[in-house]
Amino acid sequence: MSYVEFEVPENLVERIYQIVEKVRDTGKIRKGTNETTKAVERNVAKFVVIAGDITPPEIVMHLPILCKEKEIPYIFVPSKEELGLATGINVQTSSVAICEVGSAEKEVKEIIDKIKELKE
Repeated sequence: MSYVEFEVPENLVERIYQIVEKVRDTGKIRKGTNETTKAVERNVAKFVVIAGDITPPEIVMHLPILCKEKEIPYIFVPSKEELGLATGINVQTSSVAICEVGSAEKEVKEIIDKIKELKE
């Protein structure tokens, strides 16, 4: 069971993982619920990726609310394992905050635009 607002197309999910990898190498990310929460609260997050298969979902349920409050785009991806691998760690992660986009600026903007389109 996962907590997601809408179904994200598989090709978009793969693209998001690739962007997280690129930002990891050229920009700055924060991993995990606590670090992501701090980045959002401090308005340093540009984009938030949340794993939809976190159990219990209460662990990350505050993130969409915070992101909406701070007007930070966010999306759910299906796998905490894949998200962890995309961040360069060999363990699962519940969420990632992209703080500095590095060389992925164009890709991040495209994904944010696509997400806005999907949410409408």
